[in-house]
Amino acid sequence: MQRLRPVLMTAVVASMGFVPMALATGQGAEVQKPLAIVVIGGLITSTILTLFVLPAISQCLLKGKHESTSRTAAFELT
Repeated sequence: MQRLRPVLMTAVVASMGFVPMALATGQGAEVQKPLAIVVIGGLITSTILTLFVLPAISQCLLKGKHESTSRTAAFELT
């Protein structure tokens, strides 16, 4: 929850900066439009991965580590 606001603000500001490029219809828009759409999609994808997938994976990986350390500590005390 501590990282929610900074990550969302960074992604939203960067995405909003590319919206005019994605909506452009003037000269050179055929090059700018696909680039802007890909960048916006990448920002959305990376934000979702950063906020939800990465913490879930790290929690699963660290959960096994904490259990093995606590078991080792329990055996050392007895």
